[in-house]
Amino acid sequence: MAKFGGFGGGFGGGNMQQLMKQAQKMQEDALKAKQEVEDSEHTGKASGGLVTVVVDGNSKLKSINIDPSIVDPDDVEMLEDMVMAAYNAASTTAENFKNSKLGGLGGLM
Repeated sequence: MAKFGGFGGGFGGGNMQQLMKQAQKMQEDALKAKQEVEDSEHTGKASGGLVTVVVDGNSKLKSINIDPSIVDPDDVEMLEDMVMAAYNAASTTAENFKNSKLGGLGGLM
Protein backbone atom coordinates (compact mmCIF):
# COMPACT_ATOMS: atom_id res chain seq x y z
CA MET A 1 0.00 0.00 0.00
CA ALA A 2 1.34 3.41 -0.92
CA LYS A 3 1.84 6.09 1.69
CA PHE A 4 0.73 9.61 0.92
CA GLY A 5 3.09 11.91 2.77
CA GLY A 6 1.64 11.87 6.25
CA PHE A 7 -1.89 11.46 4.91
CA GLY A 8 -2.98 8.84 7.36
CA GLY A 9 -1.54 9.82 10.70
CA GLY A 10 -1.94 13.54 11.03
CA PHE A 11 -3.06 15.14 7.83
CA GLY A 12 -2.56 18.81 8.54
CA GLY A 13 -3.30 18.35 12.24
CA GLY A 14 -1.68 21.59 13.30
CA ASN A 15 -3.00 23.47 10.28
CA MET A 16 -6.53 22.17 10.81
CA GLN A 17 -6.46 23.23 14.46
CA GLN A 18 -5.24 26.68 13.44
CA LEU A 19 -8.02 26.94 10.83
CA MET A 20 -10.60 25.99 13.44
CA LYS A 21 -9.27 28.67 15.79
CA GLN A 22 -9.43 31.25 13.01
CA ALA A 23 -12.99 30.22 12.14
CA GLN A 24 -14.04 30.45 15.77
CA LYS A 25 -12.46 33.92 16.07
CA MET A 26 -14.25 35.06 12.91
CA GLN A 27 -17.55 33.83 14.31
CA GLU A 28 -16.92 35.60 17.63
CA ASP A 29 -16.04 38.80 15.77
CA ALA A 30 -19.21 38.48 13.69
CA LEU A 31 -21.37 38.08 16.78
CA LYS A 32 -19.68 41.06 18.41
CA ALA A 33 -20.25 43.20 15.31
CA LYS A 34 -23.89 42.11 15.17
CA GLN A 35 -24.35 43.10 18.81
CA GLU A 36 -22.70 46.48 18.17
CA VAL A 37 -25.16 47.09 15.34
CA GLU A 38 -28.13 46.12 17.50
CA ASP A 39 -26.95 48.35 20.36
CA SER A 40 -26.17 51.36 18.19
CA GLU A 41 -28.36 54.44 17.86
CA HIS A 42 -28.49 56.78 14.89
CA THR A 43 -30.02 60.23 14.74
CA GLY A 44 -31.58 61.98 11.80
CA LYS A 45 -32.59 65.63 11.82
CA ALA A 46 -34.75 67.79 9.60
CA SER A 47 -35.42 71.51 9.44
CA GLY A 48 -32.28 72.40 11.32
CA GLY A 49 -32.98 69.98 14.14
CA LEU A 50 -36.57 70.98 14.76
CA VAL A 51 -37.50 67.36 14.06
CA THR A 52 -35.20 64.65 15.39
CA VAL A 53 -35.58 60.91 14.94
CA VAL A 54 -33.52 58.17 16.60
CA VAL A 55 -33.35 54.62 15.21
CA ASP A 56 -31.45 51.54 16.28
CA GLY A 57 -28.90 49.74 14.12
CA ASN A 58 -31.67 47.86 12.34
CA SER A 59 -33.50 51.10 11.50
CA LYS A 60 -36.27 50.50 14.03
CA LEU A 61 -37.71 53.74 15.33
CA LYS A 62 -36.74 54.48 18.93
CA SER A 63 -37.87 58.09 19.38
CA ILE A 64 -39.17 61.20 17.67
CA ASN A 65 -38.74 64.72 18.99
CA ILE A 66 -40.69 67.60 17.43
CA ASP A 67 -40.11 71.19 18.47
CA PRO A 68 -43.57 72.55 19.39
CA SER A 69 -42.87 75.81 17.55
CA ILE A 70 -43.27 74.07 14.17
CA VAL A 71 -46.58 72.40 14.91
CA ASP A 72 -49.14 74.05 12.66
CA PRO A 73 -52.54 72.33 12.63
CA ASP A 74 -53.19 73.89 9.22
CA ASP A 75 -50.05 72.35 7.71
CA VAL A 76 -49.79 68.77 8.96
CA GLU A 77 -48.31 67.71 5.62
CA MET A 78 -45.18 69.80 6.21
CA LEU A 79 -44.68 68.17 9.61
CA GLU A 80 -45.15 64.71 8.10
CA ASP A 81 -42.53 65.52 5.46
CA MET A 82 -40.07 66.67 8.11
CA VAL A 83 -40.58 63.50 10.17
CA MET A 84 -40.08 61.39 7.06
CA ALA A 85 -36.90 63.29 6.13
CA ALA A 86 -35.47 62.88 9.63
CA TYR A 87 -36.32 59.16 9.68
CA ASN A 88 -34.76 58.61 6.26
CA ALA A 89 -31.57 60.38 7.38
CA ALA A 90 -31.34 58.27 10.53
CA SER A 91 -32.14 55.07 8.64
CA THR A 92 -29.44 55.78 6.05
CA THR A 93 -26.89 56.36 8.81
CA ALA A 94 -27.91 53.11 10.51
CA GLU A 95 -27.68 51.16 7.25
CA ASN A 96 -24.22 52.56 6.49
CA PHE A 97 -23.04 51.67 10.00
CA LYS A 98 -24.52 48.17 9.70
CA ASN A 99 -22.80 47.63 6.34
CA SER A 100 -19.48 48.85 7.73
CA LYS A 101 -19.73 46.37 10.62
CA LEU A 102 -21.29 43.37 8.90
CA GLY A 103 -20.67 43.89 5.18
CA GLY A 104 -17.53 41.78 4.97
CA LEU A 105 -18.86 38.95 7.11
CA GLY A 106 -20.87 37.37 4.32
CA GLY A 107 -22.29 34.01 5.29
CA LEU A 108 -21.19 34.18 8.92
CA MET A 109 -24.35 35.97 9.93
